[in-house]
Amino acid sequence: MIVFIARRLVISFFVLLAATFIIFVLTALSGDPLEDLRQDNSPNKAFKIADRTERMQLDVPIPLRYLGWLGRLFRGELGVNRDGQDVAPLLGHALSATLQLVLVATVLAIVVGITIGIVSALRQYSGFDYSVTFAAFVCFSLPIFWIAVMLKQYMAIEFNNWLKDPSIPPAVIGVLTLIGGLIFGALTAGDRRRRLIAFAVGAAITGTLFTLLSVTRWFADPGFGLPLVLAISLAAGVGFTVLSAGLRQRGPLYAALGAALIGALASEVLGPLLVDPTWLEIIGLALVTVVICVGLGYGLGGIQRRQAITASVLTGLFTGALIFVDRMLQAFDSYSQVVRGRPISTIGARTPNFVGDFWQMNLDSAGHLLLPSMALILVSLATYTRYSRASMLEVMNQDYVRTARAKGLPERSVVVKHAFRNGLIPVTTLMAFDFAGVIGGAVVTENVFGWQGMGNLFIKGLREVDPAPVMAFFIVTGTAIVVFNMVADILYAYLDPRIRLS
Repeated sequence: MIVFIARRLVISFFVLLAATFIIFVLTALSGDPLEDLRQDNSPNKAFKIADRTERMQLDVPIPLRYLGWLGRLFRGELGVNRDGQDVAPLLGHALSATLQLVLVATVLAIVVGITIGIVSALRQYSGFDYSVTFAAFVCFSLPIFWIAVMLKQYMAIEFNNWLKDPSIPPAVIGVLTLIGGLIFGALTAGDRRRRLIAFAVGAAITGTLFTLLSVTRWFADPGFGLPLVLAISLAAGVGFTVLSAGLRQRGPLYAALGAALIGALASEVLGPLLVDPTWLEIIGLALVTVVICVGLGYGLGGIQRRQAITASVLTGLFTGALIFVDRMLQAFDSYSQVVRGRPISTIGARTPNFVGDFWQMNLDSAGHLLLPSMALILVSLATYTRYSRASMLEVMNQDYVRTARAKGLPERSVVVKHAFRNGLIPVTTLMAFDFAGVIGGAVVTENVFGWQGMGNLFIKGLREVDPAPVMAFFIVTGTAIVVFNMVADILYAYLDPRIRLS
């Protein structure tokens, strides 16, 4: 392993070195960095041209300029742009904005996309499979700029207007009821009668839910409350137990349900602490949650202690995240009044000069992140769904999966322990490229939503024929590509023991 990593690092260093030279030369030759000054009519025009020429070393041959930039890079300097600004702070701000934008979107797209792809593979040629396939191809075909503009119009402008009187028209409730019934029916396996019953139950639940939300004007002052938090946490505990251990042994189930119960009750006990916490306190509570859940799993797990710890920790963290969202929703009404009833933003990363408590500040960030994240998720989700479905279908037909079934293993063990792990190998390659690529920024999305991230830094550098910010962009993205590809290779060996890094 160490020899493999060392060899890859040496090769990657020389690849990056050659790539930086090519990018530097192409950027320097892409135009005239003095074009705007040549059209300047001010009296000090000659001084400005001489100053920029000296700053950018335009009187030095391009190869020597590159060597100068490379020497400064080895000393830990990224240089200055054509206006004399230090590139390092600009890069730090752009990288922070980009990670804030694309990291959450990418993680959600991966988790949701893989989950939907696996379910679609297990329900091959069902109504759910056809629906997912159709939706994936539609999302994959839509241009990102069109999605972004539609989200700004209907998920921000129209939605903010609707929040002034958040009652749902009966016709909309009817459409949502039909969609809910179709989703329940598509997720249900079995004959037509069973799917029709699922459709009726799903439609009834959806219609009742949205009717209550409309009557109580829940969207004007949202929140879950302790009963709903407890109910959702207990249901999640059962789900995590089914995935990690099954329901044959009760120990893991008791540990997961105990984690949900303790977490929900602790939110009431810790109420004063959660009025205006800090991120350090939130992280501390998450660590305490993990310790308590490990103790629950160890004490109640019995012979399935390891699976009980997994189910308990996942349930505890899910409950904590649910409480976090509930507290943010409780601050929604006060935050909406501060921003004049426009909680969903259409531009920028934050509201200028806005200062509030912990929950209001996080709501402000979430309101600015919602639309660009949704635009990125809709496109990436389709890719992960199709890749994970195809990979799972291929793996489920392998001999070792049939052998596992022939041994009498439960279907949960066959899917989770045998098929899912090997089915992740092709998706791992996609994840590595995706994570490395998103660090370079989402150029179109950043432009539509006015996000000053890595994509904006790169485009501005190219437009101004300024190699310094372009090279800073390339150093970060190129290094990320090398690192994440190496991580993918290492994960191959972990996911499939037959692969050896030698």
